[in-house]
Formats: sequence, C-alpha cells, structure tokens
Amino acid sequence: MKFVDEAVIKVSAGAGGNGCLSFRREKFIPFGGPDGGDGGDGGDVYLIADSQVNTLIDFRYQRNFKAQRGEHGRGRLCSGARGEDLVIKVPIGTEAWDDDTDELIGDLTKHGQKLMVAKGGWHGLGNARYKSSINRAPRQTSDGTPGEERTLRLEMKLLADVGLLGLPNAGKSTFISQVSAAQPKVADYPFTTLYPNLGVVTMKDVRSFVIADIPGLVEGAAEGAGLGIQFLRHLSRTRLLLHLVDMAPVDVEQDPVESVEIINRELERYSRELGSQPQWLVLNKMDLVPEDIRDELRQDMLSRLDWQGPVYQISGMTGEGCAQLCEAVMEYLEASRETDPDSVESVEE
Repeated sequence: MKFVDEAVIKVSAGAGGNGCLSFRREKFIPFGGPDGGDGGDGGDVYLIADSQVNTLIDFRYQRNFKAQRGEHGRGRLCSGARGEDLVIKVPIGTEAWDDDTDELIGDLTKHGQKLMVAKGGWHGLGNARYKSSINRAPRQTSDGTPGEERTLRLEMKLLADVGLLGLPNAGKSTFISQVSAAQPKVADYPFTTLYPNLGVVTMKDVRSFVIADIPGLVEGAAEGAGLGIQFLRHLSRTRLLLHLVDMAPVDVEQDPVESVEIINRELERYSRELGSQPQWLVLNKMDLVPEDIRDELRQDMLSRLDWQGPVYQISGMTGEGCAQLCEAVMEYLEASRETDPDSVESVEE
C-alpha cells in the first residue's frame, strides 16, 4: 500500500430543515389553528481515529464529504427528522487543520477518539411556534440555517516512542528489522526507504516500545534535496531520537562527524523543538571496524563533536550491541513515563 501522510478534503455539514406552514382543518373543529412543525437539525461531520486505517490514501480519491440535511417540518405538528451525522475514519495520529486559517482543530491520538469538524445547521421553526393570543393564525415560518463548510488539511504523524535518524545507508532499516518484526526494504544503495516504517520492539519480559524509521536525510533536505524533510513530522511525537552513524571504514567519502552535523543542522532548520529532543548517538556497522581501532575511532569522533550524551556501538547486521541498546531505551522510556504521564504510550503486541 502506498504511504500517504497528508491530504486536503472539503467537509460540509447538513443544512437544517425548514419549518412548515400548515393549519389544522378537520370536520367539527372550526378553530383548528396552526399546526406546522419544525424542521430537523442538519447532520454534523466527525473524524474518528481507527486503528484499522493506516494511511490517508483514501482521501486522494474522495475529497468531498457532506452530511445529510435535516428534513423539513410537516403538518399536524410533525417535526422533521434530524440529518444523519457523517463519520470519517482516519488513522490514529491524525491532526486536523483548517486549511484557510491554518488553525489546529484537533489531534486524534487514540483509537475511537472522535472530533467534530463541521457543525450541522439549526432547524427552522414552523408556524405553530409563532402562535400567540394576538396572532391566532400566524403565517410566519423560518428556514433552517446552512451547515458549516470547511477545507481540512489532514496530517498524519506516526505514534512512536523512538525515532531513527541518519543519512541514507546508515543502517536504520537493517537495525529496525534486527530488533523488531518489521521488514523494511534493505539494499546497498541510498533511499531504499521511501516511506516511514514502524516496528514494535518486545523485550524478554513482555515490555515493549514502538520505533519509527523514516527515509534518510541529506544535506539541503530543508530545501527539498533527496526526499526532503516531509517525513520529519513523524518524529515530533517521539520521546527519544537514535542517531545512527555509519562507521564502516569502506565508506570513506563521508566523515562520521560531518554526517552527524549534517543531520542536526537539518533538524534545527525544520523546528527547534525537534532539534532539542533527547538524542543518543549509535555507532553502527561496528562489525566492519577492526577491534584494535574501535576505541580510538570512537574517542576521536566524540571529542570532535564535543558529544555529551549517551553513545552505543552496535551492528544492525549481526545484532552486536542491539539488545543492550534496546534495554537502555526501555529503561529510559519507563523513567520518562513516570515523570511525564502524558507521554506517548507504547503499543503492546
């Protein structure tokens, strides 16, 4: 399935039904009087988060959504039926924005969460409503009001505890396939990952967390180089970023220090919030680095970066160091959840 994480749709709530102009006319009832009923309210438009929906691709083919209008009132004081609400299913993690005002309407982060995005019109009044002691035969009615219309911009942000960063071919897809059941495409050329992948990392004691792999960034991504920064929004909900660096000595064209600085510059240019998120440095492909120069290479890199955060050495291909890294991530997330109860919840298998 093609991954689509943004769509623009138009929603229209139902108009209210009109009030009825009617008089009671029955044999032996000379003063029947007005009996026009009210119209029905228009239906509302809702978005609902559904765990069975994975992308916004359906909105590429259907862009207009309209709720049912309310029925008109009828005689004998019969009110019109209310219009049926329209409920639109969206993936969990979808944000709804008003495309005209750029206002955030709501954020759907849990299965079954519901958000009204367009209010139905009010019902019109029948002539029975206008009856009074001085107006025994009113001929006034009112029409129902139109329903709200909005152009919505839907943006999907993956719900993950941990996000992976790195240049193309840093080994992010290999790592996520090593520690979870996710099966992203892995190859020896850049940009094999064209859309985000999610994996659930399950520890031996049944604890788990969700990890997100996005396409690699390159220098100038903020200006659209490579695949650009369109997928960085999926890292905004994460609690921790793992910055994978290719340490293989055969990749001499890219200095590891320079690769870290490139990614961090692009993060800062995208948003200060994302640039200031907790970040761990993960030195990948260490199986290709001779053991006698590993420590020297590591110390040289950290001193040049002036890195103060945690550092881990792994091999996504052989699994070396991956279990220790995942255990440390799990402990960090548990501590983070204790201090911040509103943090992103992990997904249990």
